[in-house]
Amino acid sequence: MCGIVGYNGKKEAAPILLEGLTKLEYRGYDSAGIAVEDENNIVNVIKAKGRLDILKEKTENGNLVHGKIGIGHTRWATHGEPSEENAHPHNSNDNSVIGVHNGIIENYQELREKLIKNGYKFFSQTDTEVAINLIDYYLKKYKIGPVDAINRSLVRIRGSYALEVLFKDYPGKIYVARKDSPIIIGVNNDESFVASDVPAILKYTNNVYYVDNLELACVECGKVTFYDLNGDVVQKEPVKVTIDPQSAEKGGYEHFMMKEIHEQPKVISDTINSIIKEDRIDLANVGLTKEVMEDINQIIFVACGSAYHVGVVGQYLIEDFARIPSRVELASEFRYRNPIIDKKDLVVVISQSGETADSLAALRLAKEKGAKTLGIVNVVGSSIAREADNVLYTLAGPEIAVATTKAYSTQLIAIYCLAIEFGKLRQIIDGEKYIELIGEIKSIPDKIQKILDDKERIQWFASKFSSIKDAFFIGRGIDYAISLEGSLKMKEISYIHSEAYAAGELKHGTISLIENNTLVISILTQPQIIEKTLSNMVEVKSRGAYTVGLTMAGFFNIEDTANFTIYVPKIDPHFATSLAVIPLQLLGYYMSCAKGLDVDKPRNLAKSVTVE
Repeated sequence: MCGIVGYNGKKEAAPILLEGLTKLEYRGYDSAGIAVEDENNIVNVIKAKGRLDILKEKTENGNLVHGKIGIGHTRWATHGEPSEENAHPHNSNDNSVIGVHNGIIENYQELREKLIKNGYKFFSQTDTEVAINLIDYYLKKYKIGPVDAINRSLVRIRGSYALEVLFKDYPGKIYVARKDSPIIIGVNNDESFVASDVPAILKYTNNVYYVDNLELACVECGKVTFYDLNGDVVQKEPVKVTIDPQSAEKGGYEHFMMKEIHEQPKVISDTINSIIKEDRIDLANVGLTKEVMEDINQIIFVACGSAYHVGVVGQYLIEDFARIPSRVELASEFRYRNPIIDKKDLVVVISQSGETADSLAALRLAKEKGAKTLGIVNVVGSSIAREADNVLYTLAGPEIAVATTKAYSTQLIAIYCLAIEFGKLRQIIDGEKYIELIGEIKSIPDKIQKILDDKERIQWFASKFSSIKDAFFIGRGIDYAISLEGSLKMKEISYIHSEAYAAGELKHGTISLIENNTLVISILTQPQIIEKTLSNMVEVKSRGAYTVGLTMAGFFNIEDTANFTIYVPKIDPHFATSLAVIPLQLLGYYMSCAKGLDVDKPRNLAKSVTVE
């Protein structure tokens, strides 16, 4: 979940490294550091605890560190507390090997003990320092070069890693290795760039190499050589990235999150247009043929966090539209359950980054068991995109804020289209209904824009209630899925304790927590169950709760029951999630702002969860 960068070129490396880390700070902000090789082949390391700004001040934005080759790191702590000692880069005992690492080395204690027996000392609590000293150990023991030393080390390491390493005795080169954690390399004439994610290098090049699993690379000035674990050279071709560099900038907004909330009408429209062609859903580019879809007996959605909430919606829609048995699984639990899967199952793995560690592991397990797999991802060339049998890309563009908004919304579109197409194929949805549903999906961007144009009421409400300690979100069916996402948005960026419940479950214990002015937000967009949820609102209000009702305009009169009402435009209830989530995103955002918190970088969180 850390961010790593590298540069090898003709310019001063430090300012480029710091700029790249700025673009990757959403991946971790406990500490940061850079290592720069100067013209005398001496590597200077500077590290700082805390946000990247502290490192920038320490180096005066890179002006105090000279050299044209370097690596950098921004940390999300796993092994060892946030501190300068635990910050990357880490050195071998004699400073001949210097490196940074994203991932988790599971057997680091075993390796650490082996190295201590061979005379090595350790100055941090990190697993990364173990990896760097292990490379140094093999380099010296067998008197071999960097590629062989790294290869020998990686054979011993269990876990995940994206490594960047500098060698004192092999100047002018950066060595890169990868297993499960993402890393890319960009080349532009006589410059080379390394990063965890595309936004860090977009300003300089859009020609990118995706480092494959169990692959190494030697990065020179404007040149990259790839190797497999045997040390043999691997031929690769670069991929041209089409993302606009400006899409990774704030564009005048105070926070990335607010920018990304406002980008939703456009990115949803882009995603719709990539899937729906001439009023029909076209999955040809996805690779899901009619024959494959007809052979599916069960659909399993696997995901984490907000993507899991998309899967909850998917479960409802697949069963309603297509009458195919469906379930949704937390990726972190899926692989440890010995799940029952066969070759007639479709496992749909949902991930914004395409690198989520638990989701990637679930995908591999599903493939081992013979299931067909579909990845719904936002990043071209990501691990899930490459390893899934089929891939459906969402077109959200770079998402920088830790709390997802536009990626979630585009994933919903993918799920809607998938469910409708299965329904049409199974003849549950007839031609007339098919056209009607597609029309409803196409209306979503304009309806979201109307909600955004009238966001001041949400801001006013958030300013009044930002001091609350607890909040509950309730709903039934798809409204429960909406509640899950609304609750997550509130807790992750405003630090307000918040829980989501299927409304009927309140009476089974949770209602004992309701007291005067406890905030209870009820989602009421599903006509067949709205009266049931309304009765739950009455129950909590009678016990002193302050009730908020979120419903569709002209749909149902709830103003006599709710203390505060939020309306969204009317739409087919199957697609209500796309509209109802917008006020909840805004509510979490404005509450965080009212409390003076860092909206884009909430404490203890990172954007891409690439470790277990």
